[in-house]
Amino acid sequence: MTRIGSRSTGRPTLNEVARLAAVSPITASRALRGVTTVAPELVEKVRAAAQSLGYVANPAARALASSQSQTVVVLVPSLSNQLFIETLEAIQNVLRTRGLEVVIGNYHYSPVEEENLLRNYLANRPRGMLLTGFDHTPALRQLLAASGVPCVHMMELDTVRGAYCVGFSQEQAGAEAARHLLGRGRKRLAYIAAQLDPRVLLRGQGFRQALEEEGLYDPELQVSTPQPSSIGLGGELFMTLMTEHPDVDGVFFCNDDLAQGAALEALRHGIAIPDRVSLIGFNDLPGSAHMVPRLTSIRTPREEVGQRAAQLLLGLIDGVAQQPQVDLGFELVVRESS
Repeated sequence: MTRIGSRSTGRPTLNEVARLAAVSPITASRALRGVTTVAPELVEKVRAAAQSLGYVANPAARALASSQSQTVVVLVPSLSNQLFIETLEAIQNVLRTRGLEVVIGNYHYSPVEEENLLRNYLANRPRGMLLTGFDHTPALRQLLAASGVPCVHMMELDTVRGAYCVGFSQEQAGAEAARHLLGRGRKRLAYIAAQLDPRVLLRGQGFRQALEEEGLYDPELQVSTPQPSSIGLGGELFMTLMTEHPDVDGVFFCNDDLAQGAALEALRHGIAIPDRVSLIGFNDLPGSAHMVPRLTSIRTPREEVGQRAAQLLLGLIDGVAQQPQVDLGFELVVRESS
């Protein structure tokens, strides 16, 4: 009688899957993890064997055996923001070819929550980490330094710490928005911002600096709230701004959903866009090209950030020398609203 399963748990083992598929345990492991170097016919045999035995991989045992897991930790501040969904999709598409599993943590824009998540994930010995931005607690920075785990930051660039990062200059993007509106002959320019994460603040800083250079900055036209960004909030903030400062003739929004809400409220109240006031958003989210009028926005390389960050991380995992900073830039997409 042939015994199936490990002595301690009774569950089928990887060795049994390998024997049934007539491959080595290493090949079986790689096939089940989706490593693309394994021949398709072998992958099919291994998966069929695993299914017939009812085999389920044990990540904890694998990590214990190798002193490392096959996971990559990805921490993002939101899972409801389209920006991060596209980035996560690209990350998974790259890492799955190496059989690496993506563990996603959502820290809701809280550095303390981010620290707690990372502390827990590091206990499982991840192969690498992808973090969003540089707004970390001092304790998290210490964890990163002590862990020795390869790490890449996304969405921002770092010219001070020398950290590995993939993104673009948030400040330059804000300045580009201001210069575009100034080039349209606008003089009373406002910035409407919500959520107020570090990247939003950097955009506002770039917008302000460009206006200061022209002697046109007015602090009363900087509208901000820690509330989550939304279409409804954008309409509300826009109408408040126009009521209190009717001479405003150009508005830059920290995110497209705010700008979309403003465009809808302008249409509802008969405020001519762009004749009366020009609008420009950020991120060029789906729907902006179909607004009435079509929304001018700064398009960010969300998918490419995820792809390049994952590729950079793989290079670090492999011990290959890498360029620490990858600037992907951004694109001003001019449409009818400005």
